[in-house]
Amino acid sequence: MDDTAGTRRDVARDRIVDGGLIVIAALAGLYPAANWLESLPTLPLWVLHLDHIAGVLGCLALWWRRRFPLALAVGLVVLSTFSLSVSFAALIALFTVAVHRSARAIAVLAVGNLLSFGIFLVLRPGPTTSWSTSWSMLLSLQVTVIVCAVVWGLLVRSRRQLIASLRERAAAAEVEARFRAERSQHEARETLAREMHDVLGHRLSILSVHAGALAYHRGASPDEVARASEVIRENAHRALQDLREVIGVLRAPVGELPLPGVEDVIELIDEAQRVSTRVELRDDSEVTTGGRAVHATIGRTLYRLVQEGLTNARKHAPGAPVVVRITGEPGDHLAAEIVNERPSTSSTQPAGSGEGLRGLAERAALVGGQLEHGPTGSGGWRVAMRLPWPA
Repeated sequence: MDDTAGTRRDVARDRIVDGGLIVIAALAGLYPAANWLESLPTLPLWVLHLDHIAGVLGCLALWWRRRFPLALAVGLVVLSTFSLSVSFAALIALFTVAVHRSARAIAVLAVGNLLSFGIFLVLRPGPTTSWSTSWSMLLSLQVTVIVCAVVWGLLVRSRRQLIASLRERAAAAEVEARFRAERSQHEARETLAREMHDVLGHRLSILSVHAGALAYHRGASPDEVARASEVIRENAHRALQDLREVIGVLRAPVGELPLPGVEDVIELIDEAQRVSTRVELRDDSEVTTGGRAVHATIGRTLYRLVQEGLTNARKHAPGAPVVVRITGEPGDHLAAEIVNERPSTSSTQPAGSGEGLRGLAERAALVGGQLEHGPTGSGGWRVAMRLPWPA
């Protein structure tokens, strides 16, 4: 609706400008031409009338100057060889060509206007005592007027091109800004999805193990049922807390959320041991005990690696022992691996979707690290990550 209204305003403005130029061309061409021609006593009256008719037609033809600028300019140049009344309309047509057409067309028509005026002076010399003085003065004036018309047209063209270029840049900037916003939203959704997978996958795997134990071991003692129920209750509560924290990423300013770090790995392993997963931690780097400092992003990535490794071991190799090894030196690298042995039972375990490993690979790539995973020679599984550790 706005575009249609804007187009209508542009069309109305162009028509008003064209009408004004027709009036100006008539006033500036017909009246001086009448005075010039009336000063020639030997000129027949029909020639004067013919000149005026050609001038009127030339001025009215300016209404189509935007649609046919080149053809109109050529026709007016031809008329101006014998009609003085059409001379100003020819200059307006030359200006229009300078706005819309190529430099070659502009040069040809500028020379054509100058030659047509010279032909007119030869056919109808004015009353003057010095023929050479009249020629030089009039031709100099005509050259000045033609140059002014061409320069004005080129300036108008440059301004329009500049405005069009600025509009294109503004449109491109708007598209780019929208693209950046969409990309930022996509990255935020991916980050949130990774956090939810890592956090909730860990908690829900614990719930699944203990709920399955309650379902299959119906002869469990009341104490065993109570312990399993307490583990389920506690981890369900923690899962809700973790979910609130993850969703808080969408609301809280950067730096206000309590995100896990490398020092929380020990708590993660203790929790796994409380739910009957045999986990051994071998930390030669001393990052989990606080002996050496590591960047928060690197530490959080390592924490997510251990969390995902324990979750997968609990899901796909229940009861199998797990070894967590952390090695490295500041200024070199920080390496961590989680290795679980062959499952103690031969029961079929649910196949994973691979989202956790893909998320870990993305986390490692974001900090300049690498992820490796695959089966071990003894039938277990190994997940390892190598991260940079600036001094």
